[in-house]
Amino acid sequence: MKIFFNILAILFFTNIFAQATDSLPILERTIKVTDPYYREDQFYVGITHSLLINKPENVLQRSISIGTNFGFLRDFPLNKQRTVAIAPGLGFAFYNLRHNLAFTNNAFQIDNNPEKNVEKLTYFEIPIEFRWRTSKVHSHKFWRIYSGIKYSYLLNSNSKYKGDLGSFSVNNSNYFTKSNIGVYVSAGFNTWNFYAYYGFKPLYSKNAIDHKSYFNMINLGLMFYIL
Repeated sequence: MKIFFNILAILFFTNIFAQATDSLPILERTIKVTDPYYREDQFYVGITHSLLINKPENVLQRSISIGTNFGFLRDFPLNKQRTVAIAPGLGFAFYNLRHNLAFTNNAFQIDNNPEKNVEKLTYFEIPIEFRWRTSKVHSHKFWRIYSGIKYSYLLNSNSKYKGDLGSFSVNNSNYFTKSNIGVYVSAGFNTWNFYAYYGFKPLYSKNAIDHKSYFNMINLGLMFYIL
């Protein structure tokens, strides 16, 4: 009989606690299990278009320079409501840059109509971000503004060109800057989140192109969060 009353007491206080922790209507809930210690948005996947700035006037981008990034961020809430958090993480980024500047014979030349001219870059990334959100314990549908700083290290580069100047493929050229630091922001509601990143350091090493233009990179796109 004592065990029976103990079970009833546990069920009673669990129900009271669940009601107190979240007043969201049942029809709006996306999570059925109450977890007052939940963590948000710990896996991310992004798709971006890369813009190159601080480049020579005769250098133009061609078509869309698609990039993707993904990784894991450990969410550490800073307040009782779990609407403010900090999140360090690890990830990877892949960029395909398309422009009219061809890398041939250890030199850069302009070709406005190449058959193919693309630079593929792979980075290992260490982001850390400050998070504000309107999340609740029973729903993944909320507003968010996440801003942070990110360190990137170039793991691999590949430049491929085919056109009137010949055919070239160069791996891991010294002309690329090995590491970079940039800032970013991700903001939106539920699934759709706008993403923007700016790298402080130039894409190319000093004097690789000329003494004035180093190609800083801006990435614009969408960010998707899971769990």
